[in-house]
Amino acid sequence: MRPTFLIVPALAAFCVAGAETTTNALTTSETKGLRTAAGADFRLRQEIMNNLPGLPGEPTAMTPTTRAKYRNQIRMRPRIWLDVADGPFRVYTRLTDEFRHFPVLEGSRHTHPYYFPDEVILDNLYLEGKGLEFETLKSLGIESVDFRVGRQDLLERGHSIYGLDRIIAEGTPLDGSRSFYSDMVRSTLHFDDTRELDVFALYDSGRNDIAWGTSGSRDRSLNCINMSDSPDLDEWGGGLLYTQRAFDGGLPFKLYTMFKRNEDHVTESIGRKVPAKEVTLVGFWAEPRVGDWSLELENGKQFGRFLDGNRQAGGWMSHTELKWHSTFLKEYKPVVSTAFTYYSGDRHNTGENDNDTAWDPMWARYTLDSEMLVYGTLYGNCWWSNVAYGKVKLTMDFGAHHGMYFYTGPMFAAAQDNAGTPDGSGSMYKGFLTAARYDFPIMLAPKGAQGLDRFEIFAHLVFEMFQPGDYYESSRPSYFVRWQFDFKF
Repeated sequence: MRPTFLIVPALAAFCVAGAETTTNALTTSETKGLRTAAGADFRLRQEIMNNLPGLPGEPTAMTPTTRAKYRNQIRMRPRIWLDVADGPFRVYTRLTDEFRHFPVLEGSRHTHPYYFPDEVILDNLYLEGKGLEFETLKSLGIESVDFRVGRQDLLERGHSIYGLDRIIAEGTPLDGSRSFYSDMVRSTLHFDDTRELDVFALYDSGRNDIAWGTSGSRDRSLNCINMSDSPDLDEWGGGLLYTQRAFDGGLPFKLYTMFKRNEDHVTESIGRKVPAKEVTLVGFWAEPRVGDWSLELENGKQFGRFLDGNRQAGGWMSHTELKWHSTFLKEYKPVVSTAFTYYSGDRHNTGENDNDTAWDPMWARYTLDSEMLVYGTLYGNCWWSNVAYGKVKLTMDFGAHHGMYFYTGPMFAAAQDNAGTPDGSGSMYKGFLTAARYDFPIMLAPKGAQGLDRFEIFAHLVFEMFQPGDYYESSRPSYFVRWQFDFKF
């Protein structure tokens, strides 16, 4: 039995941290080199989505069981954290909860998912060391070493910790943006100011055993592929990533190789056990820049197998984006770009005994190009595969927590998998996606502020519109809207 009696003091702390009128302050102390800090934040958001295209109830679809069902939820996420540092070493820990309200659902709140107080989880707990020097390693050309061991985020400030948003970003995809952690060991070997090697190993469990919650939160799957998967899907792996910023930063590039294994698990809706799968990835990323122009390139190839015979698994990915860093209004850092992204698909994705040629998103199962379409006819929850997407994009940065982006373009299936219509008569044109986001500050703390002076409020708005193509049976325009407020202490 889980120690649910710990919910009371934990939630009391969360309520204090999350109240807009709180008097809780960030505390900092420093004595004889020991530095401690503590604080909290509270996120309030509402998400509304309607007319998502696809085949409801299909094993490979995230669409609700009723087509065009109106979805509306209000999400509340309080967090508290503690940071203790001494010299180059640091210990950081964070507790998180997220409970939700569904304005359109009827019945008792206990029949709804994520009902209050839901589940307090150990969201982060790691030991970090930075700038460590070893004489034996210097003889090998390694100037310093960084490391981090424990539960930690793969996504920081909206991007991958390795700058590989399409490869490694999310360890707990099924719980949405409640958390982004993985249990991980990683180290960075610095050869000089321009060259480094990252080494990592991680494990993502489908269950969260370090939690205290309600009956509705117990046995909740954290990283299943399909909604009907049991919570026994575990994923683990590791990799090497070499980064170099050549020619005074004019030619940054990354070379990487990674291995991932999905353990076998049960998909209840189709009543069969899905075998374990192993995938090895090799790839590169580069963004050469000349003057006001840069060209982002990334390609990855996967080799793998299912562990139930001789079936092969492994797809490929390619991303090309030409960027113009405009000097017009340069104080706002405008970037205009045109991009094309390709994730291979599988013509026989529902077959039990065939090879799998679809791209495996590794640890990048999150919203990526769309907040809305991750629930649609991908090959699983946030499972970006079988997509060819071209877009034009504009981004601008006005300052701290103040910026915007806008992009629009057509989306196609990379392979005709016949997954968009009941009779498989659809075309490869998925539709036209347009998305925009605006971030803005409401109250920002002055630099170096302490105590109550650290209180901040900022917000953002997100809007998406998708006009389905002939790949789908439905032709109704789909939309997604979100507003959000963040309070930080």
